[in-house]
Amino acid sequence: MPSGTATRFAGPAQVSNAASTKYTVASGQRIVLRHIHVQNPSGSPVTFTMSIGTDAAGTRIYDAYSLAANTPYDFFCYYPLAAAEIIQAFAGTTNVLTLTLNGDLYLVG
Repeated sequence: MPSGTATRFAGPAQVSNAASTKYTVASGQRIVLRHIHVQNPSGSPVTFTMSIGTDAAGTRIYDAYSLAANTPYDFFCYYPLAAAEIIQAFAGTTNVLTLTLNGDLYLVG
């Protein structure tokens, strides 16, 4: 795989109601997270929380962000991550939201 390859890092997968790791950058790699897609197919709003690193107030890029019923949310971003960094996420209601993470993968060394 050439360095700088567009890659789907995670998902589509449902998000539970407890913080869990959705992606870990492997040794010898770095990534640039460029697109976060969250889908709420339910008939009710659901909150979404996501962090770079172990979940805590200071690492969250979304903190109980409310997604309206039957709504997709797309965020185009630029978050570089180094080897061993993680992305964690959880929802206010378990197994309703679907999360997909995309970006560029770079081989180091």
